[in-house]
Amino acid sequence: MARTLPPLSSLRPFEAAARLESFSRAAGELHLTHGAVSHQVRALEEFLGAPLFARHGKRVVLTAQGRAFADRVRRALEEIAAAAADARATKNERRLGVSVLPSFASRWLMPRLVRFMEAHPDIDLSVDASVGFADFASGAIDVAIRFGRGPWPPLVCEMFLEDEYFPVASPRLAKKLRQPADLLHMRIIHDDGGYWTPWFAAAGVPLQAPVAGPVFNDATYALQSAARDEGVALARRSIVGEDLERGVLKRLFTLAVPSNERYWFVSPRETAQAPKVRAFRDWVKAELAAEARAGRKT
Repeated sequence: MARTLPPLSSLRPFEAAARLESFSRAAGELHLTHGAVSHQVRALEEFLGAPLFARHGKRVVLTAQGRAFADRVRRALEEIAAAAADARATKNERRLGVSVLPSFASRWLMPRLVRFMEAHPDIDLSVDASVGFADFASGAIDVAIRFGRGPWPPLVCEMFLEDEYFPVASPRLAKKLRQPADLLHMRIIHDDGGYWTPWFAAAGVPLQAPVAGPVFNDATYALQSAARDEGVALARRSIVGEDLERGVLKRLFTLAVPSNERYWFVSPRETAQAPKVRAFRDWVKAELAAEARAGRKT
C-alpha cells in the first residue's frame, strides 16, 4: 500500500530543533539559518495539520504530539544512519587500498595485477603509486609495499623479498664493455639507492672520487635512461626482469651486490589480518614463488 510521506527535507531540522529545543542551535548544528529551520518546521506542521512546537517569543517547547512524533522520527533517522553505515562498511570490506612505490608498481605489480583481479573478483582494488609514506590515517590505504631497512613499529611489517644490484646498459653500449673498469669511461646513471660505490669496491675497481652522473629519484627513470643509450644504470633485480627478457637492457658482468633494503608488507594492526589484505599478501608471495621455480629473474 502506498504511503504518503512528509517532506523529507524537513525531518532533520525538526529532529535537531526538538532535541536541542532551539531553532537557533539546530540551525548552527546543521549549518542553516534560523529562518530555514523555522520554515522547514512550519512546512512539516502544515503537512501534519498539527502544531509540533509551542512558541513563546524566541523560546520553543515541544507539544505532546510533537514529542511523540520526534521520538519516532529520531528512531527512523538512527535506523537510516545505521543502514548507511552498514552499506559503507560493506563497500569498505570490498575495497582494498594498496600503496606502492612507482618503480615496483609499474615494473612488477601492474603487469601481473590482472591475475589478482581474476582470482579475487570480490575485491575492488585501488592502487596508489607514491614514493611518500602511506597515509593509513585516512582509511584509504590498507596495505603498503615499501622498500627499505624496516621494520617500522608500531605498524605490522612483514619482509617478503630481498634484492640485489647489478649494472645494465643498452645492447649497443653493452657490446663495448668488457670489464668493470670500462664503466669508468661511461656516463654513470644513479637512482636514490647509492650502490655504485660498493659495487665498484666489490669489483676491485678503485675510485679516486665518487662516480658522477645524473641522479633520478625513482629507479624506473634510471632504467629508461639506460635503455635510451644515455649511460649505464645499476638495476635492482626485482624490477628489471622484463627489460632483460625483452632485450631492452643487457646485464653487465655476473657481479651483483646485495641490497641493505628489502621489500616489506606494511599495515596498521587494524587491517593487517583482514581477509582482503591476507589475500593480497598471499598472492604476491605466490607470484614470486612461481617465478623463482621457473628460474625467472624477477
